[in-house]
Amino acid sequence: MGYPIIERRRVLAAAALGREPGVPGPDNPQESGEAGGGPLRAVAGEILDISPHLIIIETPEGVQERLVIAPWATAWHGGDVAPAGLPVGSMVMMRTLREGRVVERIWADTTRITGTIQSIDGRKDLTVELDCGPHRGHRTVVIPYRASGRLQVRHPKFEPGYLFDAIGLRQEGASQALLPATSQPPYPARAVPPPPPAYAGVQQRIAGTATWSDTFDEEERGAAYPMLERSDTGCADAGVSCAGLPYLALGSLLQIRNVCSGRSANVPVVACGCLAGRFCDRCVECDTSPRGRIAELSPYSYVELGGDLVKGCFNAQIGLG
Repeated sequence: MGYPIIERRRVLAAAALGREPGVPGPDNPQESGEAGGGPLRAVAGEILDISPHLIIIETPEGVQERLVIAPWATAWHGGDVAPAGLPVGSMVMMRTLREGRVVERIWADTTRITGTIQSIDGRKDLTVELDCGPHRGHRTVVIPYRASGRLQVRHPKFEPGYLFDAIGLRQEGASQALLPATSQPPYPARAVPPPPPAYAGVQQRIAGTATWSDTFDEEERGAAYPMLERSDTGCADAGVSCAGLPYLALGSLLQIRNVCSGRSANVPVVACGCLAGRFCDRCVECDTSPRGRIAELSPYSYVELGGDLVKGCFNAQIGLG
């Protein structure tokens, strides 16, 4: 479903409910949040040239951008590296300040691999086949021997039918899993715990975990949401979550607040989050969140809310925007 249709739905829904339609983007563009430094902007592209002080990229739209690298900037490319050590040709996502002109954090060739384990092959380097849900198909990931111990400690049920979630590198069309993105839920993917009992009244805000996925369209700002109407999505797996979320439709606007950074934004629901809804886990980035993934964000939205792609989650609160 295209973004213009989704936005039109949101406007019509607001009119039917007699309220003002929210506007996608930061709640307050001038809000600096606890992190300070003013609004954040995510910028992505392919590295054409890089030095300790300057990076030149080509954006997904084919435009060349020259950005200043802040003296305190850090980078990740399978591990922490100096920004100037990133290879030319890498695809980068950057967190920037000052209207997107100053880079303070770079993630290069970073991918997230989330799904249900179908099979595992190999003795040292492991090859894992994943079912990534009805909207994302199947995916093959390689776990190098050097990373297998760390991943299996956080994934004790390393067998078919259980959930898998890791962060790694995408190179030459292949995905390598290097870091566990979460502690694996102890139940099979089809045995999600039920949500807590509903109470009278309407919750103004719901707390839980916000994560990210790299399966969104390029430069898309939006969220996948677990509790969508099945008739709306055509997905038999929708409507599953242990977080006690209300049902929404595509086009709804979520007001998402990053509890860790204090930043908030109105983010449109643009995709079905049926896979995210099967994770009844917690985020421990700053304190411990309640169980359940309440939104899965595009990399752009996640980074602009102050999230770190390698950490994989932040404690979040959501309400209707």
